Amino acid sequence: MKIWTVLLLIISITACNSPQKWETKLESKSLEEGQSIYTQKVIRYRDSMDAVFYSGSNGILPKDAISNEGKLNYFSPDESYRVQAEFEPIIDGEVFQMKTNTDRLPEYRKYGKISFTLQNQNLFLTLYQNVEQPEYLFCPFKDKTNGKQSYGAGRFLDFEEKDLENMVLDFNYAYNPYCAYNLNFSCPIPPLENHLEIAVMAGEKTWH
Repeated sequence: MKIWTVLLLIISITACNSPQKWETKLESKSLEEGQSIYTQKVIRYRDSMDAVFYSGSNGILPKDAISNEGKLNYFSPDESYRVQAEFEPIIDGEVFQMKTNTDRLPEYRKYGKISFTLQNQNLFLTLYQNVEQPEYLFCPFKDKTNGKQSYGAGRFLDFEEKDLENMVLDFNYAYNPYCAYNLNFSCPIPPLENHLEIAVMAGEKTWH
């Protein structure tokens, strides 16, 4: 009996110290041959988002959707959707009430124009500042994937003030509003000026 006890103890210690025990799904993916450092970085971010959503820690998914194996849906990382952009501030930008999927009308200020080239087209988006949270710079947009591959009401990109000096638009980080998962949330609807006439095949897809 003592021998079996010692053997079981050794097996237990080995299992606890095995690197595989601590290896996340992301790290396994990141070791796939041929993945660029950029792709690994995007996957790492997505893996962390999966964990936050499906653990229930951010309180967004309905309780019956919580799962240890759950994953959000994404387009494959594509670095061509990471583009250099120019930011032009809007001096004394208009404050307006942005429409949402509910009766709520949060106030945003038109903060600046973002110009960039994608799919050989010169494009523009407006960046907005939340009046109640001025540190929150927000770029909601729609494109030709909405209602098909991606959520019908559009997707979001976030920025900080420090991002504006050498601005990069990375649509691989475009994410769905919370109402895409749970209708108890009220979410802004991208203004018409932020409707892109191209298909942005990057970032988050529809949840289901």
